[in-house]
Amino acid sequence: MAVEMAWFSALCDDDYEFLGVPDAQLTSTFEHCRNIVLTADRYGFDNVLLPSGYALGIDNTVFAAGMAQQTSLRMLLAIRCGEMVVPQLARQLGTLDQMMGGRLTVNIISSDVPGEKLESEPRYRRSTEIMYALRELLDGRSLDFHGDFLDLQVEPPRARTVSGRSPLFYFGGLSEAARECAAAAADVFLMWPDTTDKVLEVKADMDARAAAKGRSLRYGWRSHVIVRETEDEARAAARRLLSKLDADAGEEIRKRSLDTVSAGVANQNALRESADDEGYVERHLWTGVGRARSGAGAAIVGDPDQVLAKINELTAAGIEAFVLSGYPHAAECDLFARHVLPHIDHGRVEFEPHPVNVS
Repeated sequence: MAVEMAWFSALCDDDYEFLGVPDAQLTSTFEHCRNIVLTADRYGFDNVLLPSGYALGIDNTVFAAGMAQQTSLRMLLAIRCGEMVVPQLARQLGTLDQMMGGRLTVNIISSDVPGEKLESEPRYRRSTEIMYALRELLDGRSLDFHGDFLDLQVEPPRARTVSGRSPLFYFGGLSEAARECAAAAADVFLMWPDTTDKVLEVKADMDARAAAKGRSLRYGWRSHVIVRETEDEARAAARRLLSKLDADAGEEIRKRSLDTVSAGVANQNALRESADDEGYVERHLWTGVGRARSGAGAAIVGDPDQVLAKINELTAAGIEAFVLSGYPHAAECDLFARHVLPHIDHGRVEFEPHPVNVS
């Protein structure tokens, strides 16, 4: 089964040679992030995640527009729910997809709006309503919707996607409310790193939730990777990455994220606490990245055969899309692309998504 292989462009001040030690050469500028995307494109990746952070780095939508004509990659644009008016967002996404020639995909983030604090359940209900309204408009249908958070009666924008349909929605979250939101509205459910048995457990739960709503989901895996010619070299690279990290600095970096109290982050913290003294929760799954990063906090670590075997293991468990990254991002992209990517049957995730179930 072909899987989608995506890389990550560090738009949110998240690129280091030594984790937690700022480097002026790796700051999130247009040129630096552009270089990461073009590196991934040159090596034949299928997609690239463009993250979003209100107070961090550079704006990903503006960046995507600037890159639209410079790359043949799909772009997975992170959208933080509630930060834009839905009709305006639909027009913006339709325009972007035109500029990209139909290569846009969307990562829906159910975060608080800066300056606001919503509890998990209403925040995810808002996200479900936004995904419903956005899909209706991007599919070219008139919208007459009166929910708890959106009250809209509007025609679809003239700026349509190349296909005339909504881009795929990638989405992740582990709380009860997040799972219900994903089951109702997502197309690709993204998981952060965990042991394979936990991946299977979450997938079974999400399959059942989606089926109960008359839908089905595809599954993705978002993690870091460290690949070297030998396992010893890979583990040494992991140790080197943390060799200059100050514990207080790592805590400060984690607190910068808007999502530091989510169930997903709590799960990454618990995963790290269950690891051995070197940070390994499995032989090739290292949790050290989470010491200075909120969000996906673990990396696949090993030689090329070991990294490939882990990816194949996850593929057999039902993962169809991988979003990978490493430090520094362009250098690790080069290493993964030369050592592992040629041995993976990969291509863009393509399927007809089910309608959003907003009931």
